[in-house]
Amino acid sequence: MKPVVIFGAADIASVAHFYFTHDSQQKVAAFTVDKEYIKEPQYCGLPLVPFEEVVSLYPPDQYDMFVAVSYAKMNQVRAQKCQEAKDKGYKLASYISTKATVWPGTPFGENCFILEDNTIQPFTKIGNHVTLWSGNHIGHHSTIGDNCFITSHVVVSGGVTVQENCFIGVNATLRDHITIGKHCIIGAASLILKDTQDFGVYIGNPAELSPVPSNRIKKL
Repeated sequence: MKPVVIFGAADIASVAHFYFTHDSQQKVAAFTVDKEYIKEPQYCGLPLVPFEEVVSLYPPDQYDMFVAVSYAKMNQVRAQKCQEAKDKGYKLASYISTKATVWPGTPFGENCFILEDNTIQPFTKIGNHVTLWSGNHIGHHSTIGDNCFITSHVVVSGGVTVQENCFIGVNATLRDHITIGKHCIIGAASLILKDTQDFGVYIGNPAELSPVPSNRIKKL
């Protein structure tokens, strides 16, 4: 398998480097970020090169790329950098922990980051650029849309649809057969019992729509 160039030089990039190094057949060759953010020539002991020059240094016919960016601006930064990497010709790698429970045939999109102790039940679908931090339950027949970030110890019950660009906080619970609208924020330890609206912020047990204006999220 091709070695990987990681886009990023912050905490999530170092975490991605650790997991690819210790639990993947794809090894990390280098890091890249936009030239203006480079302060040192190396990161985690590997070359750190300008994104503007990465094609000539690590050509896409010989290397894949993994975009290790957090949920900044409701995951839009990660999605943008993934598209820029694809425009340069790179195939986007995914990391799926060998310590996650994943049944054969489960479809995953590109640039996914699935950490240890996730239980992903049969008949689920995981979109592109999805991060599942450690210890989540993704119930049967559920769909996680593109550009979502699910933190830790989240319970997604059966038949749930989480639409694109959502952030779900630690210890949140989503009851079965509901839909989480696009660009939603689900607060830590919140219990979601019904469908949510797009661009909503939900907190509490049971959760209620926060008065945070939806246009504020749209501007993130």
